[in-house]
Amino acid sequence: MVTRQLPNPSELRELMRFKKPDFNGRRRRLDSALTIADLRRIARRRTPKAAFDYTDGAAEGELSLNRARLAFEDIEFHPSILRPAVEVDTSTTILGEPSAMPFGIAPTGFTRLMQTEGEVAGASAAGAAGIPFTLSTLGTTSIEDVRAANPAGRNWFQLYVMRDRDISYGLAKRAAAAGFDTLMFTVDTPVAGARLRDKRNGFSIPPRLTVGTVVDAIPRPWWWFDFLTTPKLEFASLSSTGGTVGELLDAAMDPTISYDDLEVVRGLWPGRIVVKGVQNIEDAARLVDLGVDGIVLSNHGGRQLDRAPIPFHLLPHVVREVGRDATVMIDTGIMNGADIVASVALGAKFTLVGRAYLYGLMAGGREGVDRTIAILRGEIERTMRLLGVSALEELEPRHVTQLTRLVPVSPEVAGVTAD
Repeated sequence: MVTRQLPNPSELRELMRFKKPDFNGRRRRLDSALTIADLRRIARRRTPKAAFDYTDGAAEGELSLNRARLAFEDIEFHPSILRPAVEVDTSTTILGEPSAMPFGIAPTGFTRLMQTEGEVAGASAAGAAGIPFTLSTLGTTSIEDVRAANPAGRNWFQLYVMRDRDISYGLAKRAAAAGFDTLMFTVDTPVAGARLRDKRNGFSIPPRLTVGTVVDAIPRPWWWFDFLTTPKLEFASLSSTGGTVGELLDAAMDPTISYDDLEVVRGLWPGRIVVKGVQNIEDAARLVDLGVDGIVLSNHGGRQLDRAPIPFHLLPHVVREVGRDATVMIDTGIMNGADIVASVALGAKFTLVGRAYLYGLMAGGREGVDRTIAILRGEIERTMRLLGVSALEELEPRHVTQLTRLVPVSPEVAGVTAD
């Protein structure tokens, strides 16, 4: 039998402790976000469809992006027991200088379109967190203004090769003069990928007011207020602005980009140079032979060639081939700190996050970017503790198994026989 009694008033008082209401809407919604997926849901509610889909979408059927995310979901960790990791050290040295965590902010174009604080929010948040920030050639904040927003932190510059080479060379020289320490030479965009969400939405830079955009604006007046009451949305480094994303890229980029361009850029850049967009072992080995400081395994967030290689699957093979001779980094599909831990365990020296940063930006400006970084930091630290690892240097391939849903078919299995 259960013995019952009248409730004790003092015990009831202890239970009836109500949370103090927070009347700051931005802080309240950001505090409710526990994962990057939560930030994405908030961002989707607060951002016009065309701008959100530009960030969220990828090329054609979006298979490259979805496969990259599945690759991170399909991992199995192998923790060690009875190995206390009460304090964990997430710091690392990347390209000769420190970073408080093994990730930085990837280059993203048109960033003020997502939220008016744009690259200033990203650069200042990165500086406060002690991680690198990368400014895109297609950024909406100038090289000099990013440096002003992050004066003591690490700033990297991502460079496209333009049809007018002097534009590219001039941007590289400006970034060097502003104290940017690393140039990220991007090689996977000779032409624009087919980003079908943008075409269906009639997305352009700057946004055009249509019946559809006006209707979409009704539940999001704050975004349009910011857009209409802040400086004109335009590229900070390019003079051409009008048109769809594909038209802008095809007009600006040069499909004849080659190793000769890499040699020229290396000659004029005084700092470290990293090649972004590497997608096979052979290219990685050739770049290392040419003396680049690092490579980024990337399929451009799935936004260029659909069905491209999955960077996370490619990672251990490239590390075995060139990991002793160059810094190997990775991006595409990272949505959790555990994805970053797994990448480091398999040999990546560093990772880059793009969409995760933009979801935070759209959800809450600078504070939203801070929240993105805090979420990823917490996930990294928790994953390391649960693995029994106190420092990044202790992570090894034995900690991770890559499970595969997509298994390459050999010629024999496909029913093809050699002559």
